[in-house]
Amino acid sequence: MAKLNQKWDLDPVFKGGSASPAFSGFLKQLQEDLRHFKSVLQHRVQVTAADADAFQTIMKQYGELAGRLREAAAFTECLTSQNVKDEKALALSSRVQRLIALFEACDTQTDALLRRIDDKDWQRLVENLGDIRFALEEKRSLSRKKLPAEQEELISSLSVDGYHAWGQLYYALVGKIKIPLAHPAGGKETLSVSQASNLLDDPDRTVRQQVFHALENSWSENADLFAATLNHLSGYRLSVYEARGWSDFLAEPLAFNRMTRRTLDTMWQTVTEYKPKFVRFLERKAKLLGLDRLSWFDVHAPLTRDTKKVSYEDAAGFIVKHFRTFNPKMADFAKHALENRWIEAENRPDKRPGGFCTSFPLTGESRIFMTFSGTASNTSTIAHELGHAYHQSVMQGIPFLSQQYAMNVAETASTFSEMIVSDAAESAAKSKEEKLTFLSTKLERSIDLLMNIHARFLFETRFYAERKKGAVPVDRLNQLMESAEKEAYLNSLDVYHPAFWASKLHFYITDWPFYNFPYTFGFLFSTGIYVQALKGGKSFAAKYDALLRDTGRMTTEQLAEKHLGVVLSAPDFWRSALDYLAQDVDKFLALTDSP
Repeated sequence: MAKLNQKWDLDPVFKGGSASPAFSGFLKQLQEDLRHFKSVLQHRVQVTAADADAFQTIMKQYGELAGRLREAAAFTECLTSQNVKDEKALALSSRVQRLIALFEACDTQTDALLRRIDDKDWQRLVENLGDIRFALEEKRSLSRKKLPAEQEELISSLSVDGYHAWGQLYYALVGKIKIPLAHPAGGKETLSVSQASNLLDDPDRTVRQQVFHALENSWSENADLFAATLNHLSGYRLSVYEARGWSDFLAEPLAFNRMTRRTLDTMWQTVTEYKPKFVRFLERKAKLLGLDRLSWFDVHAPLTRDTKKVSYEDAAGFIVKHFRTFNPKMADFAKHALENRWIEAENRPDKRPGGFCTSFPLTGESRIFMTFSGTASNTSTIAHELGHAYHQSVMQGIPFLSQQYAMNVAETASTFSEMIVSDAAESAAKSKEEKLTFLSTKLERSIDLLMNIHARFLFETRFYAERKKGAVPVDRLNQLMESAEKEAYLNSLDVYHPAFWASKLHFYITDWPFYNFPYTFGFLFSTGIYVQALKGGKSFAAKYDALLRDTGRMTTEQLAEKHLGVVLSAPDFWRSALDYLAQDVDKFLALTDSP
């Protein structure tokens, strides 16, 4: 592709960045409209079947306000991520959090209104709701498990400074961390967390080891602050659960992901059955690197020291080319996003670590955040996030309330897109070394999703169980983390990452509890879809788009049964996905067998 600008362009959304007058005005009007809507809800005591028109108007306003708030939250997420030192952006983020609290107050009143509707009247009202019927029936069902409106409204109000503020504090703490790195030839360099993390897959083990321990030291030096943040954040969440009478802390994340505990347990049980196969990859990779066992910082180590760096343009061109083999519509979309600067990829200081894709429902666009350093994994990240953006584009034209798909299926399009590119990279490899590199990259991704994510899930479930009894100190957090890692990796590593609980921002996200198992679900769900796509050929593209469009209109189990003809609470579908992934282990072992 032609030269691409690696800085995203936010002006089509709101011109002027954190100093945007248009955005300030947008927030002011949104606040006024939210207050008015809250007043309308407070005066609407009851709804019957005779109030169908008024009810539809209220629900339409609710959906429109939710979409506008999403636009605002996405914009501030972009602003605070591109520069963690932008104080204006942080102030705007706090302002949006207050609007979110106001919307949550409206949300609570909406729940109360839905809860008060008689069942017979409800059946008549939902007949004319069309696409938003599932969303509102789900909302009404969940509302009956919550506290009275006044108490839920108080919880939402207090959450601004008593809950979400802890998540914001985490970002602020990470933004201030600097990683000192000594050069072998002399001299020192100071890196951001994001920049240092990119060196963890450096071909030089000395560099990887040095960076890992430098990062570990930094997390440990600030562990008391991170422990306080995590304990207060989780404590707030558990207090709310207790007040509502919810004894199971997995109830909310399962409801958020529209899936059953039986499906989750079946998935993890099937994953565990297949882990020994993937350990064989780790063992062989250790041998190839001249090690008895891999350490945490070796899992993503390249197998050759002369690993080629790829330019941003070449990575982009490769993605577009191979998206086209599956679906020209996906390729055209990706090309448009790349050329119109939807992606923030520049490697520079003061960016927050990690990557994400966020959508702007009013603008009808998405934005992707990452830090590009020319690695194969960077190319996979771009493909992954473009998958998220494509998913959102397929949802255009559907009411906003029906665009709210769960996180587990949100990972479907992203992982599917990543698989297209990784399989293409493997097939395009000409030499044995290239084939090994791409196979290793694919298997490292499997290790991440089947073992690393499982470690996070195990840690978080055990942490929350202990947090119910009181605050969990740093030493115990380290113990829980390392124990979970050893179990998830079947004790196959030499050195683990006990401070991982401090370094992984997903533990500090307040909007989504248990920001882990949906990744594994999405990975395996998309792999199972990919297996069907390989059998279905080009005709599968339309079926794939139809599945994506339905992700916000039914439960996960219903989605799988309707579009794939499978039962997720049984192991067969999961095994079909894991069988496909396990083929990479066989290929890797065959390619690395001693002559």
